[in-house]
Amino acid sequence: MTDTVEDVVRVIARSATEIRRGLVGRRGKVDEENPSGETQAEADIWADELLADRLSTTDGVVQYASEERTDDLNCGDEGLAVAVDPLDGSSNLRSNNTMGTVFGIYDEPIPAPGTALVAAGYVLYGPITTMVYARDGQVTTYELSGGERTVVDEDVIVPDDPVVYGFGGRVPNWTDDFHQYANEIEDELKLRYGGSMIGDVNQVLSYGGIFAYPALEDSPNGKLRLQFEGNPIAYVMESAGGRSSDGTQSILEIEPTDLHGRVPLHVGNADLIDRLEAALE
Repeated sequence: MTDTVEDVVRVIARSATEIRRGLVGRRGKVDEENPSGETQAEADIWADELLADRLSTTDGVVQYASEERTDDLNCGDEGLAVAVDPLDGSSNLRSNNTMGTVFGIYDEPIPAPGTALVAAGYVLYGPITTMVYARDGQVTTYELSGGERTVVDEDVIVPDDPVVYGFGGRVPNWTDDFHQYANEIEDELKLRYGGSMIGDVNQVLSYGGIFAYPALEDSPNGKLRLQFEGNPIAYVMESAGGRSSDGTQSILEIEPTDLHGRVPLHVGNADLIDRLEAALE
C-alpha cells in the first residue's frame, strides 16, 4: 500500500504541472454538465481525462472517481481507490484567479467515509504551484516544478492565533444561526474569499482561521461534495491540528450514501469550529 500511495502522489504531482500549462486555451465552457448539475469548463474535462488515464493505470489503484464523471472507473480487484476534483474553482478561469486539484486516497471502495482515507491533499495553482499532502498525521507542503517536488515545510500546523475567514454561499441564503455566527467572526478576523475552495482553505492553513461552505436555506447539504472535497480537506485540516465539521460532527465520521453526495463543510482552528457547532445547535 505504501508504494501505491507514493505512486499516486507522484502521478498527481507530475500531472499538476501539465494541468497548469494546459489551462491555456481551455478557458471556455462546454455544453455539458457534471453529475452535480454544474456547467463544465473545457479544462474540467481535459484535466479529468488526463488524471483518469494516469491514475487508473497506476499499479495498486483499483478505482478512480471524479467530480466530473457520473460513474467511477473500476481498474482492478484489490488495492486503493482514488477520488479527485480535477480542477477545483474552474469558474475562476474566466477571471484568471486561483484554482486547484483535490485528491483523496481510500483503502475502501468509494463512496466511503473519511475514516477510510490513508492520504489526501491538494495542489494549488497560485503564483507558485504547490502541493499540500497529508499522511499518518503529518502534513507536508511542496513546491512543484517540472513534475518534481521540493519540500517547503515538513510539519504544517494550523497557527494558534487565527487571522482569516472565508464563507461561501449567498448571504441571503445563509441560515439564521450561521448568519449570527458569521457576524461574530467578521468582527474578529480578516475576510479572505476568492471563490476557489483550495485557495481559501490554503489561507486558513497558512494563517489560521476558518473556511466554511455552510448549509443554505435552499441547499441544506451545502454545495461541496463529500468524497471529492469534504473528506480530503477535512483529513488535511485535522492532520494539521485543526478541526472539521458538518455542523455537528467531524466530516470524516459521515457515512456516505451517494458517490456525489454533498456536505456542509467547516474547517479551521479547533476553537472556531467548537464555537460554530455551539451556534448551530
